[in-house]
Amino acid sequence: MVVADNMREFEYTWDDFNYLRKLSNAHSGIMVPDDKFDMFYSRLTKRLRILGFSRVYQYCQFLQAHPELEFTEFMNAVTTNLTSFFRETHHFDYLVQTLLPDLKQNNPTQKQIKAWSAGCSTGEEPYSLAMILLENMPTDWNIKILATDLDTHVLSTAAEGIYPIDQASSMGEQRLHRWFQKGTGANSHKVRTKAELRQIIQFKQLNLMQEWPMKGGFDFIFCRNVLIYFDRDTKSILVNRYASLLREGGHLFIGHAESLHLLESPFSLVGNTIYKKPAHD
Repeated sequence: MVVADNMREFEYTWDDFNYLRKLSNAHSGIMVPDDKFDMFYSRLTKRLRILGFSRVYQYCQFLQAHPELEFTEFMNAVTTNLTSFFRETHHFDYLVQTLLPDLKQNNPTQKQIKAWSAGCSTGEEPYSLAMILLENMPTDWNIKILATDLDTHVLSTAAEGIYPIDQASSMGEQRLHRWFQKGTGANSHKVRTKAELRQIIQFKQLNLMQEWPMKGGFDFIFCRNVLIYFDRDTKSILVNRYASLLREGGHLFIGHAESLHLLESPFSLVGNTIYKKPAHD
């Protein structure tokens, strides 16, 4: 069925949309409802212009014929990436007031923290975590943050650590001065995270629906505004995979619109969208 819309630059049908969302779901597990019809179109128009197509159907054919050339670009285009520094501040308050003091008390000899930011987007979340950890933990502790995302484009932005100064200013002048370097000349409206932050974060491309190469032992995992895109069965699988990579007593932080309610998992709720894996005596 062709959508009768003379305002569209490219011919676009429900058959096109159904093919593309099925492909996206098979690769990422993300459920794409009918109301994302227009979003998919708008996300793909840049690729169609670059490739010289006049119909979305041509793009579907190209994807099918040349997945090795285009599939990563397709997933990058349709993946949602919305984030900010210190988003959902109560999670960071919990780290400072509860979790980090517990780690200091219960881990005095090993002096190590392992954290994972799953679905890190353009990097604001892992950099926020890095600031909190470096501000609140002794300097002789070994701090490692793994930051992963499906989208290779946002990972490149995250690894560079360059942001508009207006975006970074929201965290306050003190943090901005402590953790960022201001650009000069043509880049005077931008800031870059200092090497001190970047060196404790490892950015990696990861499809949550495929094999995970990590060995585990994480003290906490941030997986915020990711579960909302999956169906119930997939959520249960992911949550239990997270549990298997957390140490005993480890924490899972999820998004404000998410819940583990009705999911089979070992976690117990200890705060607003904060869950804890039980510790065995």
